[in-house]
Amino acid sequence: MQAEIITIGDELLIGQVIDTNSAYISKRLNAIGVSVYQKTAVQDDKTHILKALKEAEENAEIVILTGGLGPTKDDITKKTIAHYFKDRLVRDASVLKNIQQLWEKHIKQPLKQVNIDQALVPSKATVLMNLYGSSPGMWIAKNNKVFISLPGVPFEMKAIMEQEVIPKLKTTFSCPSIIHKTLLVYGVGESTLAERIEHWEEALPKHIKLAYLPNLGKVRLRLSAKGFDKEQIINEVEEQVKKLLPLIKEEFVGFEDEEASLEVVLGKQLVKSGKTLALAESCTGGKIAQQITANPGASKYFKGGLVTYATQSKIDVLGVSKTIIDAHSVVSAQVAEAMAQNALQLFNTDYALATTGHAGPEKGDSNAEVGTVFIALATKNKVFSEKYNMGNHREKVINKAVNKAFEMLQKEILKNR
Repeated sequence: MQAEIITIGDELLIGQVIDTNSAYISKRLNAIGVSVYQKTAVQDDKTHILKALKEAEENAEIVILTGGLGPTKDDITKKTIAHYFKDRLVRDASVLKNIQQLWEKHIKQPLKQVNIDQALVPSKATVLMNLYGSSPGMWIAKNNKVFISLPGVPFEMKAIMEQEVIPKLKTTFSCPSIIHKTLLVYGVGESTLAERIEHWEEALPKHIKLAYLPNLGKVRLRLSAKGFDKEQIINEVEEQVKKLLPLIKEEFVGFEDEEASLEVVLGKQLVKSGKTLALAESCTGGKIAQQITANPGASKYFKGGLVTYATQSKIDVLGVSKTIIDAHSVVSAQVAEAMAQNALQLFNTDYALATTGHAGPEKGDSNAEVGTVFIALATKNKVFSEKYNMGNHREKVINKAVNKAFEMLQKEILKNR
């Protein structure tokens, strides 16, 4: 069973709005055994939408559109769909009632004609009620295929997907189960990893696929399988995971569905061991702290951090000796280690991470090359640091430094288990 997703809106094509809708829809379809054949983004243009609909009908059994259902003149999706199916628009009483209730409860202003007209839907469509907005979803069946039109507003689209579309698709089509198992691996490159697990990968059954998803110091290994006997394919994937784990035991940190990210894994490990963490960040600009505190319950193990971005703030706030900075430069192992030690003492924690470096594009108060980063880790018994050259792309340097810091902490925690 295949689907195609069509996102509508000039704002998507000029980069003004990032398309998160198709990613969400793909994930939800995949969960019920529907594979997404293609995603297409089109302009608010009748000819372009009609062409996309025709091509999608040839490719897939399920076509889902999002966007272009608002009250303004540039929202032409509904009229275009009616044209495509040689249909006409009619006022739906249930949709109008929903709009009136929303206006009475939340807007508290008289309904305008453009709002009333949002109750117009193609006569062949089954309405998918939008309880959070005035643009209804629509479901049209044709030749054993379905066309679904959803609002572009993400929270409205998601509600209709969950409450209307997914249940209706499950009763309309008989879909296989699609199983994914994603392993998180840190501290080894994609090519090295591929070489290490080559024989295991070659022995995979044909219906189990492996994908490498690398990203700045980490790799996700995703195993995927499809079949109508869900229990059987789950067992087959688990059997392959058991064979894979001994090959990556040093770098494996968890499963994506269970842990989501290394910082979540670290948090659970710190809580379990009763240990705490502090940070002293320079070139990473607080991004390590941001990723840690994005997770609920981080206050159980994360005591705090300082972003001492300027050289003088390292001296005045963090207490790094000016003598050390003058002797070794602000981008050095000695300064990184002093930052980590001082953060450890300041916050009275078991671990402290520190970063200092040049993310670029220009050098700061040091002659170190752009991309040079020192990351230090202090404990109550020792302090050590690592030097990295992470290239000349600012965002890449920062993100790689964050991942390397997490990796250093992970290895130290595992040593002390």
